[in-house]
This record gives sequence, C-alpha cells and structure tokens, in this order.
Amino acid sequence: MKSILSLIGRTDTLFSDDLKAVKQQLDDSVSSSRFLVLGAAGSIGQAVAKEIFKRNPKKLHLVDISENNMVELVRDIRSSYGYITGDFQTFALDIGSIEYDAFIEADGHYDYILNLSALKHVRSEKDPYTLMRMLEVNVFNTEKTIKQAIAKGVKKYFCVSTDKATNPVNMMGASKRIMEMYLQRYSQHIKISTARFANVAFSDGSLLHSFHLRMQKQQPIVAPNDVRRYFVTPQESGELCLISCLFGENRDIFFPKLNEALHLITFAEIAEKYVAAQGYKPYLCQNEDEARNLIGTLPILGKWPCLFTPSDTTGEKDFEEFFTEHEVLDLERFTNLGIIKSKEDYDESKLQHFSSEITRLKMARTWCKEDLVKLFNFMLPTFEHKETGKYLDGKM
Repeated sequence: MKSILSLIGRTDTLFSDDLKAVKQQLDDSVSSSRFLVLGAAGSIGQAVAKEIFKRNPKKLHLVDISENNMVELVRDIRSSYGYITGDFQTFALDIGSIEYDAFIEADGHYDYILNLSALKHVRSEKDPYTLMRMLEVNVFNTEKTIKQAIAKGVKKYFCVSTDKATNPVNMMGASKRIMEMYLQRYSQHIKISTARFANVAFSDGSLLHSFHLRMQKQQPIVAPNDVRRYFVTPQESGELCLISCLFGENRDIFFPKLNEALHLITFAEIAEKYVAAQGYKPYLCQNEDEARNLIGTLPILGKWPCLFTPSDTTGEKDFEEFFTEHEVLDLERFTNLGIIKSKEDYDESKLQHFSSEITRLKMARTWCKEDLVKLFNFMLPTFEHKETGKYLDGKM
C-alpha cells in the first residue's frame, strides 16, 4: 500500500485511527456473521472480500460475473491469508440472471449482503445500449437483490455509491443517485447503508491501472492535466465499505472526510510519479502521433513518451464533492469518516414512472439516448448533463 500512497501524494493511510477504535467490535461482528458479497471480483469487491475473510467469518460467499477474476481472487486470498473455519465459497454468476435467483432461493441465509457490482465508467454512457445496461446493473439489479434480501430476512444490505452521485453531471453518477432513491424506498423494510467515496487508485479498468498496462505493452502514457481528483487505495475502499456496512445506521451514507489527509492530485502528476518509479524520465509529447512514433526509441534512452492534455470529453466533473449543502452530516463519530444522515425522502410516483418507462422501452426493443436522458431529467430536475460530443473511446 505504501507504494500506492506515494504515487497519489500521501504518506499515511486514511482510516487507521478509526479501525483501531472499533477493532474489537469489528472483529467480533465479522467472526459471528454470514456474508454475501456481490461484484466480489471487482477492485472494491476484492478489497471487501479480503477485509471480511481475514477476520474469520462464519460464512463468506462471493459472487461475480467474471470467472477469471474470481479465480485470481481465490488464489490471492489463499496465498495471503490461507484458510478459515467458516463456509467460504465463490460463484461465477450474473446477479441479474435466473441462475442467481435459483442460488438465492436455495440458500440466501446471510446476515449481511454487500453489493459492489456497478458499471462505473463515464464512457459507458456514449451509446443508448450500454447506458441501458448501466441502469440495469446500477439500479434494477440493486432493487432485485434488495427485494430478495428482504424476503430472506437478511439483517443489513450495503450498496456502494459514488461521489459522482452528488450533484451529478454525468449519467453514471445520475444512475447512482437514482439508485440511492430506490435504497430510500426499501429502507422501510431492511436496514440499508452505503458509501460515496473517491476514485480507487489503480482499480481495474481505471486510468491509473492503464499506466501499468501501457508500460507493459510498450505504449505511450496519456492523461488529462487539468482534472484533479481524490484517491483512496483499494484496501481503504474495502475498509470504508465494511465499516459502513457494520456500523452504519439505516440510510447512512459514509464518505472520507476532506482534510489534509486526503490529497487532491491530477492524473498527469500521478503519471509522472509512476513513470519515474519505473526508472524512466517522462518525455512530454505534443500529440498522439509523436507519442506513438517515439515509443520505439525513447525507452532505451531512459525516457517514456507521455501526452498530457486538457479534458474535453463528455461527463467530466470539474470538481469532486461527497455531499450537498442540504444534507445533514455527522462529522464527530469517526476521525476520518463523515456520515450523511439521510432521511426517508423519495417520490414513490416518480420511482414507479421511471421503472415502468424503462420496462416499456425494453419491451419495445428500441430506444435512443434522448429517451433515457429525458427520464434522468425527470428523476433529477437539477441534473446538468455535460454533452460535448466527445468520448474517451475517441482518444488514445
């Protein structure tokens, strides 16, 4: 973790003081409980699975659609922590599938369900079909698994959100904000908590993770030089989710406090640090052609071609925020964790309209992006979607 911390401009972990304060209670709660982790093979899901596993739970079942990532997670856990006395199993299932429904029907006996599955990329909103799948994964799979948890008598349901759900400007963030509304609806029937947090450094599929892949494949490194973000490490993401799940009250939303411990940094700065850590000096290029042409000659001279440009793609938020001015906060309970004390605040008629319209569009087998944007604006009147006509898939 220390190597990641230095790359994102920090020296200390965020939640060490909070973890020390609740260590015994946390260990006792995990060791006496049964857990189901959905989306367990993603970066946050893996981190959560490890935090639970190393505390010896009575039962830990992991579900993810990615068979290969699940296999690697098991190898990682066995190599790092070994074995537990409890029931540990993995299942390569799509939580939106009939097979998953049968799995829950056959067992489903858990104290806690943690849902870490999500479509998280802003680039996923470029076409209407991937955007619809984003809604299916982020909203309706969440609704389905909550209903199943209620039917099975699960004690607590945790679902990960994002800082981008706060005053969203992209549809990924808006989908998570709408998901939070559905969580509010079902919090009448089951205890629910969630977390909004910053970018997870070097998470699977992230720009930072691509730095490693670009160097591995002998390719230039590209990053925006005007986008500043907060980062947490994968382990910190797991700690945040587990603390929220076990200690959050109904409708609580946890987030990392913005203070000197959480460093704001540009992607370009991290890219330069990463290239230097690999033993190369960053060489700043003027365009993509120059960067591609120089990759064949610069590395042998101890330099690596880098292209840093301003961001001009759809959905980029100018700054990050974890809460709005209208939300009630608890900043006293934890040292580096804040809590949004959400009220049961949602419009049932709007949720019903949103669900029925999405169903109608799916049944018709035809829809356009404008249909979905209209629904987003109906659900979120202040939603300011920033459409530039440019997407990350059109860049190197």
